[in-house]
Amino acid sequence: MNRIDRLFGILTLLQSRKFVTAETIAEKFGISIRTVYRDIKAIGESGVPLCFEPHKGYCILPGYFLPPVSFSSEEANALLIVESIVQGFSDKSIKKHYSSALGKVKAVLKNTQKEQVEQLQNNIMWQLPSCFVNDYEHLSLIQNAVASKSALLLEYMNREEISSRREVEPIGLIFYAMNWHLIAWCHKRHDYRDFRVSRIRSIKLSGHTFEKAEHMSLSEYMKQVPVDY
Repeated sequence: MNRIDRLFGILTLLQSRKFVTAETIAEKFGISIRTVYRDIKAIGESGVPLCFEPHKGYCILPGYFLPPVSFSSEEANALLIVESIVQGFSDKSIKKHYSSALGKVKAVLKNTQKEQVEQLQNNIMWQLPSCFVNDYEHLSLIQNAVASKSALLLEYMNREEISSRREVEPIGLIFYAMNWHLIAWCHKRHDYRDFRVSRIRSIKLSGHTFEKAEHMSLSEYMKQVPVDY
């Protein structure tokens, strides 16, 4: 990767996160920390208002807007592959939002790229067993709750088809055994529980933020998942 492409890549990375550490930039682009400092200085000298906060990293100052990102044909094609996976392994809420996001991506493509994308889109297909249908709209709400640390109210049906109401503090989502699973701290059980999303009959925000001060990380919980990764 030449330096111009790398500088643009760093700028895109800074746009995508609130803070980015020098170590993260170095690892992503395979460069030294000293080179990161030089690149950050060059980006700042080009007129992009950057700031740095100790223990957090670099960020672009709020209020600064960059022109729309341009996509290569390969990047646009990669998004189409992801779209087919989204159609197969997500629920109605994610499909709707992904379709909207992909439409915005297509809007900034060149005409020749749009023609190629349409050609490719018509020639990528995905087949799943008829029993594998995510006919619910929960994933988007769960994602938002995880991000905002908001508690959820669930009506849940277990494998014995016994229904219960729970207030939970969601720590994340895991896909295993061909199903999405909500991992959350359950107020009723006073412990972490694994809720298969397809068994959630209703779900809504409780209006409360997390009561528990510290939660187990999702990566730590995954060690308990009954699947050999």
